[in-house]
Amino acid sequence: MTAKQYDESSFRVLKGLEPVRERPGMYTRTDSPAHIIQEVIDNAADEALAGFAKSIHVTLHTDGSVTVADDGRGIPVGLHPEEGVPVVVLAYTRLHAGGKFDKREGNSAYAFSGGLHGVGVAVTNALSTRVEVEVKRDGKVHQVVFAEGGERIGPIEVVGSCGRQTGTRVRVWPDGKYFENPRVPQPEIERLLRSKAVLLAGVGVRLDIEQPGGPALTKTWTYPEGLAGYLREQAGEVEPVAPLYAGEKYADKDDASYAPGEGAAWVIGWFEQAVPSESFVNLIPTVAGGTHESGLRAGVFEATKSFIEHHALLPRGVKLQQEDVCSRMSFVLSARLLDPQFQGQVKEKLNSREAVKLVSSMIRDPFEIWLNNHVEAGRAIAELSIKQALARQKSAQKVEKKKTSGVAVLPGKLSDCESEDIAENELFLVEGDSAGGSAKMARDKETQAILPLRGKVQNAWEIDPDRLLANAEIHDIAVALGVDAHTADASPDLSGLRYGKVVIMSDADVDGAHIQTLLLTLFFRHFPKLIERGHIYVAQPPLYRVDVPAQGKKRPPRRLYALDDGELAAIRDRLLQEGYRAEQIEVGRFKGLGEMNPDQLRETTMDPATRRVLPVQVRPDALDDTLKMFNLLMGKGEASGRRAWMEEKGDTVEADV
Repeated sequence: MTAKQYDESSFRVLKGLEPVRERPGMYTRTDSPAHIIQEVIDNAADEALAGFAKSIHVTLHTDGSVTVADDGRGIPVGLHPEEGVPVVVLAYTRLHAGGKFDKREGNSAYAFSGGLHGVGVAVTNALSTRVEVEVKRDGKVHQVVFAEGGERIGPIEVVGSCGRQTGTRVRVWPDGKYFENPRVPQPEIERLLRSKAVLLAGVGVRLDIEQPGGPALTKTWTYPEGLAGYLREQAGEVEPVAPLYAGEKYADKDDASYAPGEGAAWVIGWFEQAVPSESFVNLIPTVAGGTHESGLRAGVFEATKSFIEHHALLPRGVKLQQEDVCSRMSFVLSARLLDPQFQGQVKEKLNSREAVKLVSSMIRDPFEIWLNNHVEAGRAIAELSIKQALARQKSAQKVEKKKTSGVAVLPGKLSDCESEDIAENELFLVEGDSAGGSAKMARDKETQAILPLRGKVQNAWEIDPDRLLANAEIHDIAVALGVDAHTADASPDLSGLRYGKVVIMSDADVDGAHIQTLLLTLFFRHFPKLIERGHIYVAQPPLYRVDVPAQGKKRPPRRLYALDDGELAAIRDRLLQEGYRAEQIEVGRFKGLGEMNPDQLRETTMDPATRRVLPVQVRPDALDDTLKMFNLLMGKGEASGRRAWMEEKGDTVEADV
């Protein structure tokens, strides 16, 4: 068999919108066209958020297409000064082009918007058979038509006059071949539009659903009470234990830490029964939460804890934790950030680390003042929180009795946590004593334990279970966990488990990856139930640190972190778009976890609010394949198989040399 030729002709360059059509899942959800329609709705909402639109009108047509119209300023139709292409065409045909990148005062179309990916409606166009854009601007009605996924671009035509009216109307025909279900899900669009009405005071939101052979079904949303009215609607007949607290706070031009307008609006309430919470960033629903929600909980906890201490309400021996205060709390949070960073293009989770401090600082003092001005409400919230703390401690004591009945002595190098709440406790398995020392200083002593490992753990794939604990490192891990080794088909006693999360934390290099593999081999082979029940995680420490100087009074110095070269390139591009010069951007590469100071290690790898960890899971339908792969990679008698596998797959590796 002849080898495949690998030369200059082997490289393929994807141009225009072709990358989106080749890999749509990298840019949007592919279960339905909901997200590509949301991108168009978000553009209309951004016009309303900026104060230029008063109505958003969406129509679901019987042929599967969707129209989104607003009365904003209208997308510019003139030629871009540098590209020489009409701006409306750029918006719908170029990735990373838009009016939301340049945040310097006076240069950006939007001070606050749903993100900086710049691929929104371009993705909509790429995954649609046809897109019609009609712009009312400068007294004329302009129209341009895109077809075949944006490959065919019609001319910009003036099709009428509009007097002083302005706005944009976009009709989209999603291409069904890119989606599991080609129909736009009506309930999801309704939820999205309702949330826009909640967050955009004074803006009318309307949905028309065309009916075959009859008049369209029309729905409109308005919330005079804003966020509070929305949370009451979510609660239904469930009554809060105290009056709802609604407020908002935004930075002014004299704020040294945040840009003018950054901040949040919120409503919070405590309920005996579960009531769903929702959060938004610049009007974008963040259904998976994120750092702004972490900031809200932190600020509420600090304010409530201060109120309880001030009024001496906490019983002796009870230690209050954030979950005690927030487990029965429901909220609607609307945060505004200048440069929001989301997890993925779908924007379901906020990753911006600065959002924790921003939201926490905005809500803490106003909420504490409210509690002290409404003492009865504060006492009701305090009683519910203390009740949760007592229940947690009682549950932890039951586990402790089982745990202490054994005779095992905990490893001397284990820095254990103080909490006895198994659900909250975390054990970090850290590569090396140096990183272990930094981790001990960076940890939360209440809930985080550190076990430093010297060198590489033994390959446990073919070790007999009876001889497993002869290895000192494996013995220390097993004793610290409080669980005996077991097989996949066994029913082990996990009541002695001392930590709800076990986090493998190694350097972001080849040696670190090897240590991860050896530890995952140990857990998969000898502690499989811990993986099956979701107890095992892998930390993702950054490889690079990026420092940028202050940019006037409104932008203090910042430190950013990049997981890999791809993230580093994205951060560079974003900073250049923000107006920084290339020589102002300082990049440092971490040699390992031990090189990080404790504050950096806490922020990037250990703090639940800002870290990134990957849960370890085995897909039920892939168990046999997983076993074969582990056997190939870790089995002693598989050297020839490994060599053949590496020869076959070697060209796909991203080598760190």
